[in-house]
This record gives sequence, C-alpha cells and structure tokens, in this order.
Amino acid sequence: MYRWEITRAALAQRVFAIVRCTTYDEASATADTLLSAGITSLEISLTTPFALEAVTTLTRELGEDAVIGAGTVLDAASARMAVDAGARFLVSPSLDAEVIRTGHRYGIPVFPGVSTPTEVVRALELGADALKLFPASAHHPSWIRDVRAALPQAPLLPTGGVTTENAPDWIAAGAVAVGMGSALSEGDRDTVAKRAADLLARLAEATPDHLPTDPAELYDD
Repeated sequence: MYRWEITRAALAQRVFAIVRCTTYDEASATADTLLSAGITSLEISLTTPFALEAVTTLTRELGEDAVIGAGTVLDAASARMAVDAGARFLVSPSLDAEVIRTGHRYGIPVFPGVSTPTEVVRALELGADALKLFPASAHHPSWIRDVRAALPQAPLLPTGGVTTENAPDWIAAGAVAVGMGSALSEGDRDTVAKRAADLLARLAEATPDHLPTDPAELYDD
C-alpha cells in the first residue's frame, strides 16, 4: 500500500487507539479487547515492554483486518526498528525530521507531534502525513478551528486528554481523527465494546465546522 492509502485506512474511523501498558501481556490483552470492540487502528507505544514484539505479532495475525502502528517513536533508530517490526504507521509526541525521513524511506506514514502553528508549518514542510496535536489537554477544540482558518491544509490529530465526551467536538472543529488511550480502553470487554460502538457512531455523525473560503469571511464579526 502507498503511504496515503495507509494513512487513510489508519484514520478511517476518525479514531485510533493508543496502547500504553506496563507489561507485554497487558498490552496484548488491551489490543485484543479494542480490536474485538471494532477498533481497526491502534498504536503500540514503544514505552511498553517488548512493544516491537507486540507490533510484529498483531501485524502478522491481523493482516489487512487492522492497521497496527508504533507510538512514542523518538528517533531514527527506533523508527527503523518499528518499521522492521511491521508497524504500518509511526506516531511521535515530538517533531523530529529523521523520524519522518526514516518512515518515508520505507513507505510508512508518520504522524509527528506539534503544539504550535510554527510546528504545524514545519511538520508540513517536512512532509508529515498527519499532525498529532499533543497534548490536546493543553488546548481547546477551538484551537484547531482557529489554526485551520489560516492553515486549512493541516491534518490534525488531537491526542492526550481526549475523552469520549469531547472527541466529537474535536472532529467538529476540524480534526481528521483523534487518538485515545485509557479513555477508550479502560474496563472489561463488554464495557469497552459498548463505549467503542457509541463513540464510533458519534464520530461518524460529527460534522466539521465550516471553514472560511472567502478571505472576507475571516474578518466578519
């Protein structure tokens, strides 16, 4: 698959799950619960012990049924190891040019972290496939609306503090998808299944707010 195809598949549900656990077994169980609940895109954070083994196992077992990526990818070395493990996309809390170059060298999309308009522009210049707004808890959905009024080409992914309650608000403000961790995965299988089904339905119905196309609209009171 081309990078744009992987990106589209990874963000198709408007949410990707973040698996960050203290053990390999916990990560495997969490991923299984999320996938069983209908989530088709998730990242395994490299802060999880034996994260790369988890990526390899999930990618091999699921094939094209889900898109498995690696998260908290901080440098070129970890990016290359994640690619070799089978990660279909790379996510980082920071903006590192070498992570983007490494992913792209092997046809893998990269979603680096940004938190300011300057970083948004820099990430776009580096060819980032989507931009992780991190931490989202430091911002309000209106931040995305305001930034995209000037930079409508920026595909933003708020992550870090996104909840099932406010996730649709981020989409309505113009986010292409949201990243969610424990807010999505906490609880038993039935609880997660019900939460995921409700969230996916609400995200599918969320409509991005109108963005000005006429320059005069930017100055309307």
